[in-house]
Amino acid sequence: MVALDTQSHRSRPRVAFRLEGWAVFALAIALLVLAPVLAVVHPLITADKALWQHLVDTVLARYLVNTLVLMLGVGFFTFVLGVAAAWLVTMCRFPGVRLFEWALLLPLAMPAYVVAYAYTGLLDFAGPVQSFLRTALDLRPGSYGFPSIRNTPGAVAVLSLVLYPYVYLTSRASFLDQSVCVLEVSRTLGRTGWGSFTQVALPLARPAIIGGLALALMETLNEFGAVQFFGVDTFSTGIFRAWFGFGDYRAAAQLAAAMMLVVAILLLIERFSRGKGRIEHSSRRYSRLKPYVLSGGAAAAAALFCAALVGLGFLIPALTLLGGALEHLEALGQAEFYYDVWHSVSLAALAACVAVLIALGIAYAERLQPSPPVRAAARTAGLGYAIPGAVLAVGILLPLTALDHGIDALARLSFGVSTGLLLTGSAAALLGAYTIRFLAVALNTVEAGMARITPSMESAARTLGAPPSRTLRLVHAPMMAGSLFTAAILVFVDVMKELPATYIMRPFDYDTLAVRAYQYAADERLSQAALPSLAIVVFALAPVLLLSRAIARSRPGSTSDVVAGIAPRLEAA
Repeated sequence: MVALDTQSHRSRPRVAFRLEGWAVFALAIALLVLAPVLAVVHPLITADKALWQHLVDTVLARYLVNTLVLMLGVGFFTFVLGVAAAWLVTMCRFPGVRLFEWALLLPLAMPAYVVAYAYTGLLDFAGPVQSFLRTALDLRPGSYGFPSIRNTPGAVAVLSLVLYPYVYLTSRASFLDQSVCVLEVSRTLGRTGWGSFTQVALPLARPAIIGGLALALMETLNEFGAVQFFGVDTFSTGIFRAWFGFGDYRAAAQLAAAMMLVVAILLLIERFSRGKGRIEHSSRRYSRLKPYVLSGGAAAAAALFCAALVGLGFLIPALTLLGGALEHLEALGQAEFYYDVWHSVSLAALAACVAVLIALGIAYAERLQPSPPVRAAARTAGLGYAIPGAVLAVGILLPLTALDHGIDALARLSFGVSTGLLLTGSAAALLGAYTIRFLAVALNTVEAGMARITPSMESAARTLGAPPSRTLRLVHAPMMAGSLFTAAILVFVDVMKELPATYIMRPFDYDTLAVRAYQYAADERLSQAALPSLAIVVFALAPVLLLSRAIARSRPGSTSDVVAGIAPRLEAA
């Protein structure tokens, strides 16, 4: 039922590379994605030794240790929680399992910084938990000790609760595929449920699990709002401190370069962990496997475990935010809130449209000319998802600021007028950053949809005399409408939740919901941060429900566009 292919890639017919329109488009986009990376890496090559030595002597070790501790903690807990939840809902039957199948994805709608604000408001001295304890136990302030959440363990807990769905999603997709074929063989060989899980299912799911873990760790590396709020110094907070606190763009660039080295190491570990072998199902016959029916204590424990994940990762933060929002309903009558909503929605919609159109062009270029340079360009275009938002912002702002100054100097010299910050002073640079960062999400979804269109469509169109552009517009795009819509929704919500790049690159007096929530929380006005935070969660619920529906309808051996979109191409590096 399972075959081991020792070749890393199946042999493909070699296609000669031709420098034509669609191929040029794909190569140009790949260069645009690489530009911020090169702008960030450049300071390492031409580094100011005195500045670099100062960073090494003062902050670099702390940033590195805290970042690694955070990643190790989040990696361990997301692995345990995500894999355990995926196995339970896939292979076991207990009360509420149908509900938990999709509810376990709900924490994806919660940005980590929003959950951090919610739990801080819930657990701090003036919050409802400590207030209740003081009243119920007649405790005086200062007479009792209560654990603080604003530390590294608190950050690990919050990030794990929010990010375990990445591992749950990829693991469950793998378990669904296995459960109808190889696991029944393990049962006939006398394996128990635990033996089938540890000796068969887990090894087969290893690539999927590692892919989900890599996504969770990249999000951990990218996180700024939660770790800054909890006082944990990481590379992200260091970049912000250097850029905003000290106005030192050189130090920010060198920290961003060091952060990119961590990303590169992470991607290499993910790549080499898969090795050269590939595990494939040699049988295409699928039959439903009878699940393990849990009863008594086992059923109660499984239901309680899943309920705890949903409650801690979504319900408790959502209810806390709702309570805070109800305390400040007057904000609904203020124009400021609607400006924030408009800025967030308009930027997210524009970025979604641009990313989907670019992804469609790249996917079509790869389909028309699957030559090594075009395939390499497509993989490079998906590299943006691996670049943390703070790093991407620095990598874009450095060259664009120099370009702005050059345009302004030329305008003054030629026409006697000043153009000001033409690029970095508008939303154009921010829109470019969103497109680069989330293009991989759109590209994977679009490629999954295009793969379902038979190549005979191109042949028929050529026979009728239609050029490639017209074929794409009149044939492929209508057939891929569902995939394009899915890609747009996923990019839209990712942009709505993005904080680091938005906070660094936003134009003056151009706040979004994410920035407004962060500003309120930074000023310790947590109840006021609830309304913009809740608005972000409401917008993020749509793709989560779409994800749950896609998984519920998925069949073994099939690939969902939504699942493909949430797992960007990690081998782009």
